[in-house]
Amino acid sequence: MQYCRGFLWNNYSFKRIIIICAVIIITHTIASCNSTASKNKSEVVWVKDIPVIGSQSSPRTADLNKDGVLDIIIGAGKNEFQESNMGILAFDGKTGNILWQQHATDQVFGSATLCDITGDGIKDVFIGGRTPQLKAINGSNGALIWQYKYDDFRNDSIMQYARYNFNNSVLVPDQNNDGIEDLLTVNGGNPLAVPYLTRDRYPGVLMLLDSKTGNVLAADTMPDGKESYMTPLCFSQPGIKELYILFGTGGETIDGNLYIGTLSQLKEKKLSLAKIIATEYGHGFIAPATLADITGDGNLDIIAISHGSKAVAIDGKDYHTIWSKTFPGTECSNSFAAGYFTKDDVPDFFTFISKGQWPNSAGSVEIMLNGKNGNIEYMDSIGCTGYSTPVVYDLNGDGYDEAIISINEFDCSLGYASKTPPQMQNRLLAISFPDKSINPIDQAKNFKNIFSTPWIGDIDNDGYLDIIYCEYFHSGDLLSFLGMRIKRIDTPVKIKKPVLWGGFLGSGNNGIFTSQTTKP
Repeated sequence: MQYCRGFLWNNYSFKRIIIICAVIIITHTIASCNSTASKNKSEVVWVKDIPVIGSQSSPRTADLNKDGVLDIIIGAGKNEFQESNMGILAFDGKTGNILWQQHATDQVFGSATLCDITGDGIKDVFIGGRTPQLKAINGSNGALIWQYKYDDFRNDSIMQYARYNFNNSVLVPDQNNDGIEDLLTVNGGNPLAVPYLTRDRYPGVLMLLDSKTGNVLAADTMPDGKESYMTPLCFSQPGIKELYILFGTGGETIDGNLYIGTLSQLKEKKLSLAKIIATEYGHGFIAPATLADITGDGNLDIIAISHGSKAVAIDGKDYHTIWSKTFPGTECSNSFAAGYFTKDDVPDFFTFISKGQWPNSAGSVEIMLNGKNGNIEYMDSIGCTGYSTPVVYDLNGDGYDEAIISINEFDCSLGYASKTPPQMQNRLLAISFPDKSINPIDQAKNFKNIFSTPWIGDIDNDGYLDIIYCEYFHSGDLLSFLGMRIKRIDTPVKIKKPVLWGGFLGSGNNGIFTSQTTKP
């Protein structure tokens, strides 16, 4: 990895690399979908290229400099186990210039959680990553507010296990009466553990933290003693005061369970009382679940997919299985994106699964499941394996949502373990489900995007859809970071209804899909 990075940046000028590697083609597909829009075409407002580093994080947005335009926050870093002065970055949404950056001792792969804890009217940033990093950062200037210190917990019976990766956090209602929302997160996953073996694997730790100080308000280990990578979710149900928490266990080669519990159980260190609502053998539950009402009773139901590609819909009221669908010979680390892809008013679900077994995955399969019954309404095989989640919006105004996906095109038959693809093209595509058409938005040769979910929304409050999109320079090594590009694309799509699934974990950053409008 060190050799590849040095070869790329020490033997070529940055300018030449951009000329050779960065062929950007912005098509007029979206413009043709919305001929009544005042804008005529999509435009790249700005592009920012940064050498050496890369990212497994997904962009979040907040107005950090009070100019009326949303700015972009993303985790980043060098290759695994390497420190970087550019571990967390904030970009000016108007110009693409870097507003601030934060040092990191290892990759910051989590996506930011945002909450104002300084009282200045600007959202502050909570973000985590490897070995173990969890930081609160002042959104206005990038100054460190607090950070997790494992040394404080080495002798704690529970927290001694919280020494690995911090996955994404979500906000929960104020738990310590300081008037500020708090954080729910999970730590787990020993990167040095040998696949299939249980040796050197330790229980994941579910944690409730004071967002203002970083103090641990409550923590408990997974009920089954397994590792955990899954972002926990916190939600309420109609007429019930209790807050529910959803979390998962297991890994890529280790059995796991999907659990429903309560925040009270966590605060009392009684996660053992949480209920198993789904189980997978040989794989765990890694990708965050999606919450949406698919039964029409007003309760949030649970839609999840295991790493072994078993998709399940669980009733949020009594936890019976509504439907289940398994895709043999595939794996999945991607969440479901929710949208209205079929004729009815029940949310449907779309994601990627990977053919074969990592690291010898042999291609990507895109699936859309009918939310009412779990039927496969769409299946295709576009490009090769990637782990970014789709985002969703009705781009052409026909009453059906399109799924926007990031895919990589290369020779999938090479496998990742034996050979790495010498050539690659990254594409941003919109899938229209009624006619099964695939419409290009953006593409770039010799770029890749393995992990980062796009962001869509109205960044400048002009009433039109914007796209924030990250790509990474590719030079024959699929997983190495060799430099990154972030771009803002301004589209002619007029926003006529709220963007409900516009980023990783949805537009609310909490895994919850709630419709504020009804379909025509």
